[in-house]
Amino acid sequence: RTDTGVHATHQVVSFTSVARRPSAGWIRGVNAILPESVAVRWMREVDEKFHARFSARSRTYEYWIWNDPVRSPLFEGAAGWVFRPLDEALMQRGATALIGEHDFTSFRASECQAKTPVRTISELEIVRRGALVGVRITANAFLQHMVRNIVGALIYVGTGRERPEWIAEVLAAKSRDAAAPTFSPAGLYLTGVGYPEHPHLPQLSSGPFGKVF
Repeated sequence: RTDTGVHATHQVVSFTSVARRPSAGWIRGVNAILPESVAVRWMREVDEKFHARFSARSRTYEYWIWNDPVRSPLFEGAAGWVFRPLDEALMQRGATALIGEHDFTSFRASECQAKTPVRTISELEIVRRGALVGVRITANAFLQHMVRNIVGALIYVGTGRERPEWIAEVLAAKSRDAAAPTFSPAGLYLTGVGYPEHPHLPQLSSGPFGKVF
């Protein structure tokens, strides 16, 4: 349910089975038939009312940018690349306009099939760790390409191409044409899915570079 090239350090899948096995047996058994790029980390038994998609109340993504004049072969496919210097403080100023409930039409893919463009962002934080700039964003749900479109707009602000106040103007325009291009999928990671009604489930994991936020 995501774009080619996007990653996850945390994802929840639910299924029904009449088989009875210990948790370790499910983990080892499923991992034996998965490709090397995917692995089951944990397993829990849940009641029949739980659904991995429809029971979720929030999602958290991290986007990581390699910010250096020269591309990094080590981060190829694992981080977006911006060769111009980024000012993360300006990016954070611009990001404040996105907090709360808004119509995110300007940050929505044209082919998005969601019934409404209204979403609620509860957290949007930006950090720098050396040449890496990270963006963490939590919302009740996301539109198609929403995170990548937000990151693209924040990069315009971080490089000085646009003012921090421009983000609010893009949001108010409710038009995809007002925003920046969709940024690369390479640096995007799903890192958490919130299930407040099921606190026994892991809700959040470390991002690709550990607990940074």
